Amino acid sequence: MDGENVTMVTHFVLLGLTETWELQLALFALFSIIYLLILAGNVLIMVTVVNDRSLHTPMYFFLGNLSFIDICHASVTTPKMLADLLSAEKTISFGGCMTQLFFLHLCACAEIFLLTVMAYDRYMAICHPLQYPMLMSLRACTWLVGVLWSGATVHSLVQTVLTVRLPYCGANIIDSFFCDVPPVIKLACTNTYLTGVLIVSNSGMISLTCFLALLASYLVILVSLRSRNIEGRRKALSTCGSHLAVVALFFGPCIFIYTRPATSFSLDKVVSVFYTMVTPALNPVIYTLRNQEVKGAMRKLRERQIFSSGK
Repeated sequence: MDGENVTMVTHFVLLGLTETWELQLALFALFSIIYLLILAGNVLIMVTVVNDRSLHTPMYFFLGNLSFIDICHASVTTPKMLADLLSAEKTISFGGCMTQLFFLHLCACAEIFLLTVMAYDRYMAICHPLQYPMLMSLRACTWLVGVLWSGATVHSLVQTVLTVRLPYCGANIIDSFFCDVPPVIKLACTNTYLTGVLIVSNSGMISLTCFLALLASYLVILVSLRSRNIEGRRKALSTCGSHLAVVALFFGPCIFIYTRPATSFSLDKVVSVFYTMVTPALNPVIYTLRNQEVKGAMRKLRERQIFSSGK
């Protein structure tokens, strides 16, 4: 490139999910409803956990944090995607793209770490009930949340720095509806093999390590439940079952996208919709459907609001 006039990329063009106008309108309506459900469901859980003293326990403290992360995660990509579905020109500035990429990985990594911490919390509650109140105090839980956000920030900075340091001087069309590392580095006008390996290694190692830690925690829990009575076993399996369902919905797409070289961006787009929108919408349903404590707290909150408005 020495001696050549090179135009650096100042913005990217997002291809989105489809080019068919009628389908874009249908998707706009569908995703608008899903996004509103994400906001309503997760805010409801956060408000319920804060307002009901019976839910001031480590498990629900982490559940409230999960709802907050789900709102942030969905809000990184969804508003821009909804606007683009109604726009003929789907562009994003270079700085905006890198900012979106940073916060996407920040929220995704924070959720991975939080789900791992929640598995550890269940392990301590079931396998070490006597030490549980001391080891999982409010101070310890707050410290764990601080550590997971710090770790997620470091991970996201690594991903963003590796991406932004590449030269972008030619193609600027991203085959996706948001900025993520695999489709963006594909546009760099240099060999990105080593960068791609580093990025996949970084994301893949975090996803796989946390997933294996989760599996190990639940294997130990399942073994320990053999000595419990039927009622204790049922209650433990109910809370663990909800968490495992969320883990499968979130880790499956993450491992699929970030532990292999990108080969089919069309398939990646479908999987990305699932873990950026569908999973955050399903989490409140999964955690409240089989949880009598949360449903009871929501019922009391609703009755309190009705009573207050009737005064």
